[in-house]
Amino acid sequence: MDYKPLLERLKGIELPRHVGIIMDGNGRWAQKRMLPRSAGHREGANTFGKIARFARECGIKYITFYAFSTENWRRPEQEVRELMELLHKFLRDSYKYKDENIRTLFLGDLSPLSDALKAEIKRVEEGSADNTGLTVNIALNYGSRDEIVRAARALARDAKAGAIDPEAVDEQALSDRLYTAGMPDCDLVIRPSGEQRLSNFLLWQSAYAEFVFMDILWPDFGEEDFTNAVLEYARRSRRFGGIG
Repeated sequence: MDYKPLLERLKGIELPRHVGIIMDGNGRWAQKRMLPRSAGHREGANTFGKIARFARECGIKYITFYAFSTENWRRPEQEVRELMELLHKFLRDSYKYKDENIRTLFLGDLSPLSDALKAEIKRVEEGSADNTGLTVNIALNYGSRDEIVRAARALARDAKAGAIDPEAVDEQALSDRLYTAGMPDCDLVIRPSGEQRLSNFLLWQSAYAEFVFMDILWPDFGEEDFTNAVLEYARRSRRFGGIG
């Protein structure tokens, strides 16, 4: 695809540093076409790669995709198994990102995953660690409340060990113990599919984010939709609680 016309539309605007995307609507996309839900997940994975590459071309520095939540384990066993197989295939094919200057990180509790998946994740993270372009975060077995609880536990352990004075605990101290430590907070959260909720995604990091909800299913989400969301972000007046 020729990105030039879309990139021209983004010229001169203030880009979000960190974009969060809730990839929603794969199942409904498949059902509308009388296809198994797995077909929607496969198409959604293609959209993921397409949007990651376009975000890099736009100059976005961080993008976090909500891939699998802590609650998604409640889905039918076959669907969960197919999702994990799809993830495994993505990881096996991910060598291509090494040549695209994309760093890939995984956010979430990876302990329930198979040893094979964890080994592939480690390979991908280590193999892309030196890349300096776009950082792609994949939120996997992720829940924001769980993330905050884990950070609070880490603070409590450090305080008990005398590594930090409880009176010195502040927002930065907690932020430094989140999965996103060292990254800027989320500026823009995009949710396709017509739903208008966060679903336990980046609650702390999105405290002052702008939200763009779009009535399009994730597999149909394209570079123009991403461009429109970024343009909508640029039109907003961000006051961070100050007087407008």
